[in-house]
Amino acid sequence: MDSTMGVSGPSLAQLVRYALAEDLGDLGDVTSQALIPADAVASGRLVSRVDGIFAGHAVGHEVIRQCGLTATWHLHDGDQIHPRSVIAEISGTARAVLSAERTLLNFISHLSGVATMTRSFVDVCGDCAVLDTRKTTPGLRALEKAAVVAGGGQNHRFGLFDRILVKDNHLALAGAGLGDAVRHARTTWPDLLIEVEADDLDGVRRALAAEVDWILLDNMTIDQMRAAVAEVAGRALLEGSGRMDLTRAREASACGIDALSVGALTHSAPIVDIGLDLDDVGAPPAR
Repeated sequence: MDSTMGVSGPSLAQLVRYALAEDLGDLGDVTSQALIPADAVASGRLVSRVDGIFAGHAVGHEVIRQCGLTATWHLHDGDQIHPRSVIAEISGTARAVLSAERTLLNFISHLSGVATMTRSFVDVCGDCAVLDTRKTTPGLRALEKAAVVAGGGQNHRFGLFDRILVKDNHLALAGAGLGDAVRHARTTWPDLLIEVEADDLDGVRRALAAEVDWILLDNMTIDQMRAAVAEVAGRALLEGSGRMDLTRAREASACGIDALSVGALTHSAPIVDIGLDLDDVGAPPAR
């Protein structure tokens, strides 16, 4: 991911600038200013405490850049990490290292958590694609979706603008039947995929009659999903959704659906424990 995060999101530089300002305020790191000489230097290592999948290289690099530090990265997005894995070595003034520390760790620990949870779902789902959702942290969607990819998952729609997904609320507010709604949507946006939400087999049949591209099987039982696969017989792509934990994901993927979407990847992933271990703090080198 480069400095442009998405069609509707902030740039990576803007996001990092805001995150640092949130932590440093107007006065900066007052503790370090009080205790550490301005010319003291430090070096350290970003070290994993646990097993997982690393993600967040781009945003981590931007934090380091904006704080005036230098870094050598040993791992990149999608790489496996283990206890004591060295992710990167960083160096610079001691005050800058400490100013960067929490923002840097917040980003990469969270994003590595997203990647790690994603990998756990990918591992149990075989050929069934694991998709993310729009249940993301506001402002961090592009980063979190990149972390899903690092974990082996796939991005669903980025926002409301890149796929048509017709739900019951749309039909109720539009006062339209499904067939008419799909025809109107296809006329209005002929280049976009159309997906329809169905919560039972009758809904699946209506979606098939409307000739949609995808059908979202919302909160269906495993038996209902299996029946939907037989009913559709390849005429549309099928996405399972709703209350997906690893057990349900394993069972759902075995039904023959094409993909399953998991909101928990981005809204409930626990962080990966990553720390900054300082190697040296001292006066600047002699000139």
